[in-house]
Amino acid sequence: QVQLVESGGGLVQAGGSLRLSCTASENIFNFNTMGWYRQAPGKRELVARITDGGNTYYADSAKGRFTISRDAGWNTVHLQMNGLKSEDTAVYYCNANKLSSNYWGQGTQVTVSS
Repeated sequence: QVQLVESGGGLVQAGGSLRLSCTASENIFNFNTMGWYRQAPGKRELVARITDGGNTYYADSAKGRFTISRDAGWNTVHLQMNGLKSEDTAVYYCNANKLSSNYWGQGTQVTVSS
């Protein structure tokens, strides 16, 4: 069973930065994509995604401020978040997709104070 563990959330002032990490129980290159989603009250939305080939995708709200990357090792994906805004407040979830299977972490809370 694939396990994903997020870390790095917390409370930060508007304009500040946080770096989220997602550690997988297996080699992340086994997955077609890995991504970060977030959920405020309402639906869960995609923030950023990286493919096994290294292609990245960002939601409009994240472009220019967030960067998704893979660790030099084999099992960690990061989300660097700069210029945080109050509207970025949410629970952030790591996602891994392999063929028809989706895996989720337990989430990490990010709170941005204005």
